[in-house]
Amino acid sequence: MNTLNPLKLVILVGPTGSGKSSLAIRLSKALNGELISADSRYLYRELNIGTAKPSPEELASVPHHLINVTTLDSPWSLGVFQREATRLIEDINTRGKLPILVGGTGQYVRAILENWEVPGQVPLDNLRETIEAWGERIGFDTLHGRLARLDPEAAAQIDYRNKRRTIRALEVIFATGKRFSDQRTKSSSPYQTLVLGLDWPRELLYQRIDARIDAMLAQGLVDEVRSLRDMGKAADLRCMGIIGYPEILNYLDGETSLDEAVVLIRRNTRVYVRRQANWFKPSDPRIHWFKAADPAVADYMLDLIKSHFPA
Repeated sequence: MNTLNPLKLVILVGPTGSGKSSLAIRLSKALNGELISADSRYLYRELNIGTAKPSPEELASVPHHLINVTTLDSPWSLGVFQREATRLIEDINTRGKLPILVGGTGQYVRAILENWEVPGQVPLDNLRETIEAWGERIGFDTLHGRLARLDPEAAAQIDYRNKRRTIRALEVIFATGKRFSDQRTKSSSPYQTLVLGLDWPRELLYQRIDARIDAMLAQGLVDEVRSLRDMGKAADLRCMGIIGYPEILNYLDGETSLDEAVVLIRRNTRVYVRRQANWFKPSDPRIHWFKAADPAVADYMLDLIKSHFPA
């Protein structure tokens, strides 16, 4: 803990479907806190059902930040997120409240926790367009494989379905001549930080995820994707690779049945859970892990937070 810096920060992490959002709201109410989302999917106003975004009632129950702040036409980079989250952490502390960073996007959390220096923009004439055209020609799975040859660490942390992040990493590599992963330098956290983790037995977590996918379908996921497609957003959805949207697009385009699309969503979500585990490891000494199925988990977390940040 950085005792020389008065800025406090609680971070709540865990896999998708683990109940982070609802638990964070409960903690925030008890601690005079404000929530900062570290979920890259929640940034976009158009994406609601397929991202399991908190409901309008939940968003109104405590202050939330970095949710519904941009559109698919103006995607945020890691650097933009880091700048805005840093500003919010300082502002919330200045107002005498407790910032709680909550989300499952590993690089967002680690960029704040480890004070990354994120590579800036490195525009070269038509470089991004050239890489994108290359991906269209050879296939984006193959393009991700080319990234793996050049920078295995970066490729391991980027979902092969996320075309934008794959292109961005290659853009930095070709523009600078250095590995993308080597340019994200780290330093100690500038905050008094407490990191809490939610742990579920894998099979119970998968059951929760399946139930959430069923709920998304019942709430109108297919109609949400159809509406976005009709607005001309299909290419954006495929490029971003957010699970649920490409699979339903394939169904709407007649490439799969709905049942096949749902099977793929379940499978791809499980793969994503395993990828998240690379960011939030049980062996990480910075994370205090809690049994999420314990009915008293919120009380245990509150006790630890209050002891860590005494009034």
